[in-house]
Amino acid sequence: QVQLVESGGGLVQAGGSLRLSCTASGLTFSEYAIAWFRQAPGKEREFVSGIGRSGFDTYYADAVKGRFTISRDNAKNTVYLQMNSLKPEDTAVFYCAANLGTHRRTVGDYDYWGQGTRVTVSS
Repeated sequence: QVQLVESGGGLVQAGGSLRLSCTASGLTFSEYAIAWFRQAPGKEREFVSGIGRSGFDTYYADAVKGRFTISRDNAKNTVYLQMNSLKPEDTAVFYCAANLGTHRRTVGDYDYWGQGTRVTVSS
């Protein structure tokens, strides 16, 4: 059974930082591209950042480019999202997702999802 478990969310003031983690089990982690999506109240789920299977290729939404950094440790089956200079508009539930093969930016292309971790940024 495949599981993706996110952690690291919380409440932070604007300008602060958080590091999210996504740990996977039940799959051959190195065969999957991993992405972070987020969903704010009343909005659709949107792509935030993605990373290829080896970790060399990384992708970011324009809204987070320069502030967020994605990385992965295949030995630990874990992907990280370092979020700096957080803004109130980053407030959302953040989800990690796994896609067998290459990176995608569309929700429907992902095979597995975590349960989400909430990030709240106060002004």
